[in-house]
Amino acid sequence: MRRSPWSTLAVLALAQFMVVLDVTIVNVALPDMQTDLGFSTDSLQWVISAYTLVFGGFLLLGGRAGDLLGRRRLFVAGLVVFGLASLAGGFAQSPNMLIALRAVQGLGGAMLSPGALSILTVTFAAGRDRNIALGIWGGLAGLGGTLGVVAGGFLVDDASWRWVFFVNVPVAVALIVITPLIVRESRVQNASGGRTFDLPGALLATTGTLALTYGVIRAEPLGWSDPEVFGSLIAAVVLLAGFVGAESRSTAPLVPLRMFRSRSLSLSSVQLGLNGAAFLSMFFLAAIFLQQVRGRSAVETGVQFLPMGLAAIVGATLASALVTRIGTRPVHLAGAVMSVAGLLLLTTAGADGSYAAELLPGFTLFGFGIMWVGVPGQISAVSEVDHSDAGAASGLVSAGYQIGGVLGLAVVNTLSTSLANSRLAEGADPQTALVDAFHRGILVAAAFAAANAGLALVQKQRVPDAEELAEAVPV
Repeated sequence: MRRSPWSTLAVLALAQFMVVLDVTIVNVALPDMQTDLGFSTDSLQWVISAYTLVFGGFLLLGGRAGDLLGRRRLFVAGLVVFGLASLAGGFAQSPNMLIALRAVQGLGGAMLSPGALSILTVTFAAGRDRNIALGIWGGLAGLGGTLGVVAGGFLVDDASWRWVFFVNVPVAVALIVITPLIVRESRVQNASGGRTFDLPGALLATTGTLALTYGVIRAEPLGWSDPEVFGSLIAAVVLLAGFVGAESRSTAPLVPLRMFRSRSLSLSSVQLGLNGAAFLSMFFLAAIFLQQVRGRSAVETGVQFLPMGLAAIVGATLASALVTRIGTRPVHLAGAVMSVAGLLLLTTAGADGSYAAELLPGFTLFGFGIMWVGVPGQISAVSEVDHSDAGAASGLVSAGYQIGGVLGLAVVNTLSTSLANSRLAEGADPQTALVDAFHRGILVAAAFAAANAGLALVQKQRVPDAEELAEAVPV
């Protein structure tokens, strides 16, 4: 079979489409999973967090392993892990089993996603063809995220929540078969010719963040002074401090600490982490609200999310054009303001009300806003680092987005759950308690978005050229 660069792009884009689709397709199935498997209110978020945390924690290691062991080899290995975990996830019989398999799915995604992007960048020479390929890659990823909510709704309503996992299996199998026929193998060697991995760094970063997230989640039912919560938070501090120490001594660190001397990169990591916290929290809460409070079916929920996804795609396109004209700071600030406004509009929604009046404006405005924060954040992330560190910088802020989303969701879900429990204890009916919890969670998400407005004022202004914009796309 002839190995055309564009056929390679088709394989890579389909794999990325599957990974991004999986992120959103699961959200609309959450209420059915909760009912069928008996998830508690505070443990349900782990269906999202387990995947996101492991994906973000091993993203940089996955990219490095692909460079050294072979990008195609790791890409196929990631497909195998992702496909098997999806198959097993569809047969899960308990909350713990499903959460564990979601974590394995995240590991598979962390192996195949950076591998796919690396293959793309070595397949297409810098310039027009690569920019077109990256545009297609990003567009299909955005489309996957948008269609996921609708596809998930149809699968849940017409079959079962289990099919949101089973649907990945035939795609993964097809990609495993055709990838060796279409995609060329490639790898690099370090200066000494050896193969160096910072596995301790990846494990310390991921387990440290896991301990921190667990401590925040358990604080609501147990209290902050409980030994389990206190011990988890202390473990998080020790593990994350160990991560910094490991990176400072490693000959091939996962995150070169010198990169944090870049003020723009450091701020961008926080900026995108806050963006992830606002988005993941809103998405989780709204999926529960629409189905458990408004009584919408999974399909109806997916359709009602669709305008937000379409707004995000349009918003990313407009933001990419605007930053080359007026620079990153005003676009970032406008995006943060739109995000806050969209979330505040969602707090007007009650148990009975109009979707067009109470939810549609907020979803649409928020969809625009998160991309107007994301695009300038991506550009600022790579603006001050050496060209040789651009890939690591991109991976760092991508991981920051994922991990920020997990921590933000943990905080939001803890605060909203505590309010729901308090309202129920006071004698409120379950629907009223859920509405109040939704409003509180959305307000906390709005606080994350508002913090991004403050960061926009202190982040450096950049007016990128076409090459800088293309370099930021992979983030």
